[in-house]
Amino acid sequence: MSSTTPHDISNSRVWFITGSNQGLGRALLEAVLASGERAVATTRRPETLSELSQRYPLSQLLVVPLDVTDEEQIKAAFKATKDQFRRLDVVVNNAGYGIQSEIEGTPERDARRIVETLFWGAVHVTKEAIPLLRDMNPPGHGGRILNISSVGGYIGNATRAFYNAGKLALEGFTEAFTKEMLPEWNIRGIIIQPGGFRTEWGGTSMLTLPMPPQYDRPDSPSVKFRALTQNAAPFIGDPHKAALAIMTIASLPDPPLRIQLGTDAALSVRNKAMRTISDTDNYEELSHSTNADDVDREKVMERLRGATRADKY
Repeated sequence: MSSTTPHDISNSRVWFITGSNQGLGRALLEAVLASGERAVATTRRPETLSELSQRYPLSQLLVVPLDVTDEEQIKAAFKATKDQFRRLDVVVNNAGYGIQSEIEGTPERDARRIVETLFWGAVHVTKEAIPLLRDMNPPGHGGRILNISSVGGYIGNATRAFYNAGKLALEGFTEAFTKEMLPEWNIRGIIIQPGGFRTEWGGTSMLTLPMPPQYDRPDSPSVKFRALTQNAAPFIGDPHKAALAIMTIASLPDPPLRIQLGTDAALSVRNKAMRTISDTDNYEELSHSTNADDVDREKVMERLRGATRADKY
């Protein structure tokens, strides 16, 4: 999974990146191309990548129209990848947007649309990618599927219920499909959890719905969180540095299941993990009290560890 020099693109890695026209996806695409690697750049608006298409030859950059909620377009995009490069190394499920709304003020069509994009879009891309990584590449070469989640895929917040739901679903799916992969395939899913980055996510990539009047009071968690995200202060991340970090992650021979990008992400995830451990410790006896009388806890856990690959992921 190591990269090659910029002068030898014929043997360089091939990346498949969704949502590559702006934000983190665009920064990653530019970093991949600048390093001499090859990319399939997908976006709903291919014209937004015309400048890069003029700068890089077709042998290095293939731009493909793709709406990740359209399964036929996904199939066509991977067919184009196979026809053009006969190889695939890294898939990055990055396409998405944010929604800021209280659950009472969110029409079902908007809630379903964001989950369709954040979760089902990545699911369908992953399902198409796995056979190519396993069967088109040489045996054991495999590849990496990097699913761009968020701190919001681990921690819920006011006004983010449906965004959180889509990202939480994506994280569960990534962990599960990774455990399904046979070790000799060398196909690994990795959950990337960015914090706040200075991209279009809080602006043009955010759907903001009106606040129901019942929540509009100074001490409301909704009011406080909306105010926080309207300020640039919490967005401390540099997307170009994130792109370089993602390229490093894709090169790791034994990557972690989850990795955070940004100080805010790392500390927030650690704090929640520590609270979860503390709660588990405090109520452990209550948990054990629900076992049937003939249960041997140690034998049960040994079987679970063996079946769920809990020692690995």
